Amino acid sequence: MQKRAIDVVVLSDLHLGTYGCHAKEIVNYLKSISPQLLILNGDIIDGWQFSKRYFPATHMQVIKEIINLSGSGTRVIYITGNHDEMLRRYSDVELGNFQLTDKLVMDLNGKMTWIFHGDVFDVSTKGGAKLLAKFGGHGYDMLILFNRFINWCLKLNKEKMSFSKKIKNSVKKAVKWIADFEQTAAELAIEKKYDYIICGHIHQPQKRVIETKNGKVTYLNSGDWVENLTALEYKNNEWDIFQYDEKEFSGAKVVDMNKKGPAVNVVTNKVGLFISSLTGDNFIAQ
Repeated sequence: MQKRAIDVVVLSDLHLGTYGCHAKEIVNYLKSISPQLLILNGDIIDGWQFSKRYFPATHMQVIKEIINLSGSGTRVIYITGNHDEMLRRYSDVELGNFQLTDKLVMDLNGKMTWIFHGDVFDVSTKGGAKLLAKFGGHGYDMLILFNRFINWCLKLNKEKMSFSKKIKNSVKKAVKWIADFEQTAAELAIEKKYDYIICGHIHQPQKRVIETKNGKVTYLNSGDWVENLTALEYKNNEWDIFQYDEKEFSGAKVVDMNKKGPAVNVVTNKVGLFISSLTGDNFIAQ
């Protein structure tokens, strides 16, 4: 598959390290694009549910593909979210083409764009409610696993369904919470005179113009890679929502999730890396 040249790509809510993460699909997508700028808008690695017992090879492959893009000239900006909030103490760190920050403002051909994760508007991620949110995250993970089992049973004659999405969309409070989130973000962006506001966090891909008596703004949400498998792409002065379609990637190489790394053995005559000099590129991998 030939890589698509894109000006800006926004990904959020990958939740690497959880059962719900569609890591193989993320790898396929990253292999298919060549963006000038890749923005990782929070909750990329799920620090709330991270466990050394579960971080498959495909999840590490996602990180590798991001590093490959950075090494190929793509600028990568990682904006922290609530599930990877442990990185906020290192905000504004720069390593080559990689930069870590909490929010981003950029000028896109004269359009001021404000990008941040969005958890700042969510009271359930703060204080005592944060502990409940973490427990809820584990329950959500189990629901995703159950959902995948049901889809596996039905895959021969029915299209996939998402129990978690149906539950979320059927609960009036959840629908109102999403609407309130979008409205609050938009009103703040209008107040600050931005043309675009881009968030993640609520796992609800969106592109719409929100207008108030004080002005209007284009609200965008990159969705997630747990249920919706979406991203935002900016090309030819236009934002679009990318929706992953497995049919388009049917010929993509599948990464073995059960792949195991080689056993580490330092008591050996074989040398992994030999440095012949402190100057120049005198590093020899063996």
